[in-house]
Amino acid sequence: MSVLRRPLRPGVGPAAEPGVKPGVGLGEVADPEQRALARTRWSISLRVAAVMTAVVVFIGAVVFGVLLLAQRGDAEREVRWAVTHGEAGNPPGCVWLLVRHEGEITGTPNPPPGFPRTTVLDQVAADGQAVLERLHRNNTDYTVLTQRRGSDVVQAVYDERFQIAARASLLLALAVAELVALVAAGIAGFVLARRAIAPLGDVLRRQRRFIADASHELRTPLTQLHTRAQLLARRVDGAAAAPQLATELQRLVAGTRQLNDVVDDLLLSAQLGAAPQEFTTVDLMALAGEVVASEDARAQTIGLTITLRRGPGRHLVAGVPSALRRVISALVDNAIAHTPPGGEIVITVDLPSPDAVRLSVRDNGVGFDPADAERIFERFARGSTGRGRRFGLGLALVREVVQGHQGRIMARGQLGTGAEFTVLLPADRRAPTIPTRREPEAVRLPASPVPTAPPAPRTPRQRAARRG
Repeated sequence: MSVLRRPLRPGVGPAAEPGVKPGVGLGEVADPEQRALARTRWSISLRVAAVMTAVVVFIGAVVFGVLLLAQRGDAEREVRWAVTHGEAGNPPGCVWLLVRHEGEITGTPNPPPGFPRTTVLDQVAADGQAVLERLHRNNTDYTVLTQRRGSDVVQAVYDERFQIAARASLLLALAVAELVALVAAGIAGFVLARRAIAPLGDVLRRQRRFIADASHELRTPLTQLHTRAQLLARRVDGAAAAPQLATELQRLVAGTRQLNDVVDDLLLSAQLGAAPQEFTTVDLMALAGEVVASEDARAQTIGLTITLRRGPGRHLVAGVPSALRRVISALVDNAIAHTPPGGEIVITVDLPSPDAVRLSVRDNGVGFDPADAERIFERFARGSTGRGRRFGLGLALVREVVQGHQGRIMARGQLGTGAEFTVLLPADRRAPTIPTRREPEAVRLPASPVPTAPPAPRTPRQRAARRG
C-alpha cells in the first residue's frame, strides 16, 4: 500500500476518471423522506385492508355459525317429527325410518350402509331413553334419533349432505367476498393514504425549496465575508498588529468557515430530496486528495498531521461528485474537531473486495462511547467531547448520501483512543479500463504550492512576428 502525505498538489486530479462521460444515468440519490412517506402510505393501506378483512371475516364467521345452528335445528326437527308421526313407507325427504317390532326390524328400503344401529335400538328398548346422535359416515353427516313409539322402537336417520353442500357454497361465497373486500380495501386504503399524506409531502417539498433558496442566497455573501476575513487576517499577520487582534481575526475566519459548512450542509440536505441526480464515474481517491489538500493548512495551524493512504487498484464508484466530496469533507472535519494538537488523522482508500471501494477516516483523538455508534448519525446529535460547538447535521447527511449511493457507513470508537469511520460503496465496474501510472511509495511535498517563475520577456523580433 502506497502512502501519500499531503497530496501532490491542491486540487490535482479530477473527480471523474478521464474518458468517462458525465451524465450517464447509473442511478439516483435516494430520498429518505420520500421513502418514509411511501412506507407510511403502504402501512396505512395495509392497516385499512387488514381491518376490512377482519370485519369481513367476522361477519362471515357469524353468518356461517348462524347457518350451522339453523341447519342442525332443522335436522333435529325433521327426525323428531319422523319418529313421532312418520311412516316407514313414506318418510320425509332425506330421512330413513327403521322400526323394531317384536324383535324384527323393518322400515324404509335401502338405508345407508351401517344402519340401522342395532345396539342403540336394543339400548332404547331396554331403558326407554331416547338417544340423539350425530355421526360422520359414508363421506357425509347423519343426525340419528332413536326413540320409543308405543311398544315399538323407531330410529330416524337424516342425511345432511344437502346441508353440507349449502355450507360449502356459503364458504365459497364468503371467500370470494373476502378477496373482493381485501382488494377493494387495499385500493381504498392506498387512495385515502395518498390523499392524507399529500399535504405532508407538499410541506416537505416547500421546506426543501426554502432551504435550497435560503442556502443559495446566503452562500454568496458568506463566501465573500470569508474571503475578506482571510485577506484581512493575512495582512494583519504580515504587519505589526496586536496579538489579541490577530487572534480575533483567526476566530472570525474560523466562524465564517463554520457558517459556510452549515450552509453547505443545508444545501446538500435540500438537494438530496430534490430532482434525481445522474451518477457519473467518480475516482474516490482523487476526491480524498482534494479534501486533504483543502484541509491541510487548517490542520497544520492546529498541529495535526493528515496522512492519505492509497491501496492498489482503481477506486472508482458511481455517484454524484459534489455529494461524495461533502461526505469526505464532513468526516475529515469531524476528525479535526475531535483530535487534540499533535494528533494524526489517517485517511485510507482501498478495495476490500472486487465489488466494493472502502474509505476510512481514523484519528487518535477523544473518541466516543461505543454505545453512541448509531446515535451520532442522528440529525443534530452532539456529544460532550471535542472542541467547539458541533452542529450535528454533517454526519446525518453523510449517512443519507452514503445510503443514497447504495453504500453503508460504520463507526467504531473508544473514549480516549480515537474513532474510525468506514464507508463502503459499490465499485463502478462499467467504467472503461484506463491505464494508470504507478504511484510512488511515499511522497512528501510542502503544504502550500510552490510559486512558478514568471515567463521570460519576448524579444523585439518575437513581438514583431506575433503582430505579423
